[in-house]
Amino acid sequence: MNQRNTATIAILSGLMSVVIGLVTFTLSWNLWEFFAGPMPGVQILLFPGNLTLVHLWHPLFTEELTFWPKLALQMVGQFAVVASVVAVLASTIKKWRST
Repeated sequence: MNQRNTATIAILSGLMSVVIGLVTFTLSWNLWEFFAGPMPGVQILLFPGNLTLVHLWHPLFTEELTFWPKLALQMVGQFAVVASVVAVLASTIKKWRST
């Protein structure tokens, strides 16, 4: 596994997490009345995005933002956190295998 493969794996994982996050958010949003609240498991699947939304974006942009910019910021966080974690894990595995 070379450096390019590590970056490719990280970017693809980040993009997959954004797709999963958007599907999960859409289902939870549209089935809110059915479940009488958020869909089960939505907090787990959207954890990376929610983490950045609460701890990074909220202090910078308070409650003035509307729905769509908040969703975009959440998905940017979802991508960034997942891609970063996968990149660190992939490079750690690469170093571990080379020793």
